[in-house]
Amino acid sequence: MSRPNILILMADQLIGRVINPDAPVYTPHFDALCRRGTRIQHAYSANPVCSPSRASMMCGLLPHNHGVLCVTHTADKDQNVLREQHPHFAQRLQAAGYRTSYVGKWHVEHSEQPERFGWDRVARRGDAHWQAVVDQIPAGEGLTDTVFYVDGPEGYQRTLLYGVTSEPLERRMAGVVAQVGLDFLDDHLAGEQPWCLMLSTLEPHDPFVCGQAAYHRYDPDRLAIPDNWADTCADKPALYRKAGRTYQGMSERQRREALACYYASTTEIDQAYGRVLERLEAAGQLDNTIVILTSDHGDLLGAHGLYCKNIGGFEECYEIPMVLAGPGIAAGASPDARVGIHDLAPTICELAGAETINNTDSRSFCSLLTDPSCAPQFQTGFAESCGGRILLTQRVYWDGPWKLVLNGFDDDELYHLGDDPGEVSNRIDDPSLNKIRDQLYAGAWSRIRDTGDHGLVKSHYPALRVFGQGPLAADRCASASG
Repeated sequence: MSRPNILILMADQLIGRVINPDAPVYTPHFDALCRRGTRIQHAYSANPVCSPSRASMMCGLLPHNHGVLCVTHTADKDQNVLREQHPHFAQRLQAAGYRTSYVGKWHVEHSEQPERFGWDRVARRGDAHWQAVVDQIPAGEGLTDTVFYVDGPEGYQRTLLYGVTSEPLERRMAGVVAQVGLDFLDDHLAGEQPWCLMLSTLEPHDPFVCGQAAYHRYDPDRLAIPDNWADTCADKPALYRKAGRTYQGMSERQRREALACYYASTTEIDQAYGRVLERLEAAGQLDNTIVILTSDHGDLLGAHGLYCKNIGGFEECYEIPMVLAGPGIAAGASPDARVGIHDLAPTICELAGAETINNTDSRSFCSLLTDPSCAPQFQTGFAESCGGRILLTQRVYWDGPWKLVLNGFDDDELYHLGDDPGEVSNRIDDPSLNKIRDQLYAGAWSRIRDTGDHGLVKSHYPALRVFGQGPLAADRCASASG
């Protein structure tokens, strides 16, 4: 039996819910992919920042174990260094006889050299192949009148948040990634080896820049505004309120325009990656190819008065798309299950019949893909944040509809995502929830302990007792299981 090919379509800062069936976003190719495969409802990022989450996807480890705690371009070369003793899924695929190719944004570790981690052929911005594609397309005229810059407080640079451009998609990153990906795909299709091709675009990462045609698909005044846009974060950490001051001057029209630009950028990603999917289908290889659509993390996109990520343990930051389609994967399934981006590494290895990646941080979810009724076995999740340029300690634990956020910098948070999907009401001090709160602390500290997060496990020092419950809460979990 031949091994399946693997096509990974990676976006940057794409919220999982924008590809939901009821989403007001035009994504016909992604919709078709969902019909052909399995869309996991509650997929989440291991960390709401690019580099840590991308590294977790590659090696199946949480950031405290692989060593990349924030975006690499903000740290010195001896800081946030990827620990190279851990295997990456591409290395496992190489060893199993796959040809591997990587196109686009890497941002996993300092060297910016995917070749060192299992990728045979690589194309990135600035390469000759990349530039040759760009040079073939006439340049546009740049940003139009639909544009918004963030100003203030005093001492900060004026920064673009969103805009509409006349620059053609073919010259922007999603278009170039798709075209270079098509060139690589043609080369792979001409050979006999199984292959893995990963395409990684920058969009819809802020600034939310989209083309005119895509933007005109959306009327900002008719877009639904989420209820949690009005959340003042009065019952949440003060840092959230402080971060929200940056956007307080935005009018409702500007917030709607930002939403429209983000949606339009997502439509353009669908258009670009759709070309690759169409080529694969035309070559008669779609049925023998596992297609994976995902993102490194989400975007707040106005929720709780905030944008982007870094600050805030909310679902919009952590929620990512996770769609897999191909041989052996259930079609049209949408299991109510929770998996992390770091779980992709062992899953890809198993799907390819390669040597597994085995550790305490991640697990394969192949059983869920073949039998969606396994969803009850995938109800817990664990993620972590160390901030970005602003360092902080945050751990997130999910158990079914419940979510506990451990904050080292302020009070903890507790939400019931079924009753309060917008996370408007922090119930950490609700006395009626004492039992469930104890269970969640026990589960969170058990994950912290079992994954070797030693800095927190050993935080008994009196001055460090900042969480609602401490490391010994994990003992309750062990007692219950015993």
